[in-house]
Amino acid sequence: MNRRALFVASYLAPAAVLYGLFVLVPFVQTFQLSFFSFRGVSSERRWVGPQYYQALATDEVVPKVLAHLGFLLIGGGLCALVMAMVTAHALQENTRLARFVRGVFLFPQVVSVVAVAVMWQFLYAPNGGLINGFLRAVGLGGMAKSWLGDTTWALPAVGVAWVWFAVGFYIMLFAAGIKGIPAEIGEAASLEGCFGWKRFVSITWPMLWSVRRVAVVYVAVNVFNVFALVNVMTNGGPARATETFLTYIYEQGFSASKFGYASALAIVNLAVILVVTFALGAMFRKNPEGART
Repeated sequence: MNRRALFVASYLAPAAVLYGLFVLVPFVQTFQLSFFSFRGVSSERRWVGPQYYQALATDEVVPKVLAHLGFLLIGGGLCALVMAMVTAHALQENTRLARFVRGVFLFPQVVSVVAVAVMWQFLYAPNGGLINGFLRAVGLGGMAKSWLGDTTWALPAVGVAWVWFAVGFYIMLFAAGIKGIPAEIGEAASLEGCFGWKRFVSITWPMLWSVRRVAVVYVAVNVFNVFALVNVMTNGGPARATETFLTYIYEQGFSASKFGYASALAIVNLAVILVVTFALGAMFRKNPEGART
């Protein structure tokens, strides 16, 4: 091994060891546990083979979970990305106002997600909540409802809270991408009178292809890993109207003491994430705008 390879290996070794201990080993253990009946209160395990994976095929909750995550991915994810890109484009000038607005949007990212969930619980409260209070104040009291207690509105309500929490990160991501656009391109566009929407379509949109690709994949991963927000706001209810994979895994593992079944759910969740992210990666493999990535 030459000196350069030894130097690289010495820097990668600590990260590789930590990744193996805290990611790969737990994954292998989880996969192994999915073939055993294990209640988590003793070391006793009983081999059941692929029984839990077969049970997943007839579990009525799993299709609901996939539908909820699809709604959050397509509805919430698309909304967050559109808002983030438009806002980042509008605030690309490094003015004091632009920095302030970016900071306001980024604020939820530095607040505990549990605190965010509790705050939105208060906003959605049927009596005394700010949203229903506003509707009644403007004469729309008939639209006031128990947002988190209604099976129709609970998931959209959680989706709004998730978008509010997540959009700041994507604004900063797109803002960084806009900063990476060569200055001479912006100067040439200004000389040609290219501003506003025309500048967004002609320059910002095609030049942010690689950033868009990363953002879409990251949104998918975040949606499938949403847990604390839903767990605090609704605990998957009402009537499982906001259930996600992680809340269902938590319920099966720590409430029902079915750690084997919960492990099988976790493996399926990982498989779905991999399929979705690889599919999105394939969709965004080639830039139709012809811009450099």
